[in-house]
Amino acid sequence: MSLQDSINKLNEFDVNDIDFDKIGVWPLPAKIAVCTLLVVIVIALTYYLKISDLNMQLASVEAKEKTLRQTFQTKSFEAANLDAYKAQMEEMKVTFDSLLSRLPAKTEVPGLLEDIGTRGSESGLTINSVAIQPDVVAEYYIEVPIAIDVKGGYHDMGGFVSGVAGMPRIVTLHDFTISSLKDDRGLNMKIAAKTYRYKTQEQDGGSTAVRAGGQIK
Repeated sequence: MSLQDSINKLNEFDVNDIDFDKIGVWPLPAKIAVCTLLVVIVIALTYYLKISDLNMQLASVEAKEKTLRQTFQTKSFEAANLDAYKAQMEEMKVTFDSLLSRLPAKTEVPGLLEDIGTRGSESGLTINSVAIQPDVVAEYYIEVPIAIDVKGGYHDMGGFVSGVAGMPRIVTLHDFTISSLKDDRGLNMKIAAKTYRYKTQEQDGGSTAVRAGGQIK
């Protein structure tokens, strides 16, 4: 059959007359078109059923590889600086121990009150009272509030505040209240001071800290 005859039969071919039982007598171009269509369908199904799944697996592996690379870089940096980290930790431990030594133990709090009273007397103030208030328990430490009530001159009060702030034990000062005394006899100052105790093992587990009591008048 000549090429021209095939073309004529293809022009005369009606898709409604397709009979797959007689595919053998179809014009050659129709056979080629059907075969091409089948190949395309097979390739598309292969892609969606297999290749697309492989692409998803590949993307997952690539993401995992990126995470592993970042982890490797982090671990490598930490390993390279391990000695520096150890030295920094040792320095922090020394600093912590130094600060910890400045926190009074429970038995030392009454002595701290006496030291505050001494600072007031050395500054020329009259000590009305220095009294410990109920403890405030935090997660890692116990806050010990101290109510201070003194009277005297303005400059004497400045010296007293400076002296308390410079004490070996950690004492912080808060909420100053200064008022004039009657008959112009100086000033009265009330301060809310705070010192701190580190929570010992016996105070862990939710137990209530024993409240230390004391007062200087």
